[in-house]
Amino acid sequence: MNIAMLNEKVTFQKNEVVTDRIGNHTNAWSDYYTCSATISGENGREEADAGQTVEHPDMNVTIRWCQKAAAITEDGYRIVFHGELYNIIGIDHFSYKKEALKYRCRKVGR
Repeated sequence: MNIAMLNEKVTFQKNEVVTDRIGNHTNAWSDYYTCSATISGENGREEADAGQTVEHPDMNVTIRWCQKAAAITEDGYRIVFHGELYNIIGIDHFSYKKEALKYRCRKVGR
């Protein structure tokens, strides 16, 4: 892995249940892990849906392997990159060699 390519900061957020002062339970996103990453494939794709062209901005995030990053799954985690939110739709462990992790992400529509 070329360390010089890890030139962008990304933050992984975890979805947790939070209880307020009167006992109500709500879901909230909290910062889980921040690291340097390589961003690739950020162009995305377009497809026709019901006669309209719909854009699907996808990207890949590659980071160095660590225990905290290895615990991240598709469910309950998302990535913040340059203030934009991305859902994790796939994880590549590179044959479980514990060198790097690649997350395939899709931009969250707001």
